[in-house]
This record gives sequence, structure tokens and C-alpha cells, in this order.
Amino acid sequence: MQQPTYASYPSLVDRTVLVTGGASGIGASFVEHFARQGARVAFLDVDVAAAQALLEGLAGVAHRPMFVACDLTDLEALGQAIARARAEIGPIAVLVSNAANDVRHDFVQTAPADFDANVAVNLRHHYFAIQAVLDDMQALGGGSVICLGSISWMIKNGGYPLYTMAKAAIHGLVAGLARELGRQHIRINCLVPGWVITEKQQRLWLDAEGEAAIERSQCLPGHVMAEDLARAALFLGADDSRMITARDFIVDGGWV
Repeated sequence: MQQPTYASYPSLVDRTVLVTGGASGIGASFVEHFARQGARVAFLDVDVAAAQALLEGLAGVAHRPMFVACDLTDLEALGQAIARARAEIGPIAVLVSNAANDVRHDFVQTAPADFDANVAVNLRHHYFAIQAVLDDMQALGGGSVICLGSISWMIKNGGYPLYTMAKAAIHGLVAGLARELGRQHIRINCLVPGWVITEKQQRLWLDAEGEAAIERSQCLPGHVMAEDLARAALFLGADDSRMITARDFIVDGGWV
């Protein structure tokens, strides 16, 4: 098979980008790919060690990304972290709202506190991060919000109902904000991963049965990787997608 070549986006040079949950997995790929396009990137995460390892691998980029340690379930801390990022890289033009945790849990055993904690990790911060960067994008004359959804609820995955509920709600959030934000030239789209084989997924969940499910369910052979999501995010953050909003961009090898 011919080696693929990938696009460069001149409009991303010096563009300010904020990534939530950017220290590892798909989020780290977002940080790396935007940084290698010449963007000014800040990212938030609780995993300091992973963030430092990511930064060490990005020594050659035009603008070294800024890491802010932040627990996104603490909304006051989230607001302060976004303010710190803004002070360092400038008003936020692109928000990649990525942070999530697909921890497995039992529906029958779910307590109200579990419900609230899961929603805080997987849904609530999307809403308030968008709210926090709205003035920036208005001042810039527009912007792009990229929320991470999931095909998990579309294919009726079991074993983590709070996660699938939250991910389905993100699609509703995108649709519900598109018209209001669009009047201000702010695009909002949902980037929807299939089963992305990150280190975590490989370590915890990918076994022979999982490989068989991928082969059976995807139209395209092979694994969906974090960089496949990152390249789609580059397009959604660049001027090339200027008239695209309220859409689901599914990157799943044809599973759905």
C-alpha cells in the first residue's frame, strides 16, 4: 500500500488552541498535531507525569505547548486554568473539548454520587469550557469548538451506561448551541471516535475477542489510531471548515 501523505493548514500557524485532557491518549495526539502545524497550544490535564513526557517529545515545534494541571471536575479550577492559558497564548480560537473517562461500572450498583461524578468527568466540563472561551471567540470574530463524542451509544455498548449517556448528550449539546454560536461565526462540531486503540485501550480491553469484533464490524481493516482523530480535528480547527457546523464527524473505520 502506498504511504499516505497528510495535509498542512496554513491557517493554523500561530492559531491559539486549547485541548482538555491533553496529556495522554487521543488528547496528546491533538496537542502534538496542532503544535506541529505551528499553532500555539495549551492543554489541561490531571496527569502531570504524562504531560511532561509529552512536552519532552515536542521540543522541536515552533511554539512549545503550555501545560496547566487541572481537575476539570472542579469548575472553579477549570475557569482559572483557562484564564492562565489565555494569558500565556492569547484569546482561544479553537477549543478541543476532549477529556473523558470510560471506566466500566454496574448500572444496578450506581449511586447518586457516582452519577454526579461521572457526569462531571464526561459531560459537564464541555458546557462550561465552551462558556469560558465564548468571549475570546467573539473578540476574534469567530472560532471553532470541537467536542468529542463516541459511537459507543450508537452501537449500544453495555458496561458503562453513564459514559454512553454523557456521550449521547454531547451530541445534543453541539446541536443545541450551533445556531446561537453560529450567529457569531463560531463553529461547533462533534468529532466521534470509534474504537481508538490507545495504550490504555490496548492494556485494559483489547484482546482476541476485541480484535475479532474490529475485524467483523469495521469496513476498513486495521486499528483506528489517535492520529486519525487528530487529523480530523486539524481540519475542523482550520479555515478549511469555515462553513461546517452542527455536524458529527465519525472516525471509526466504518463501524457505524
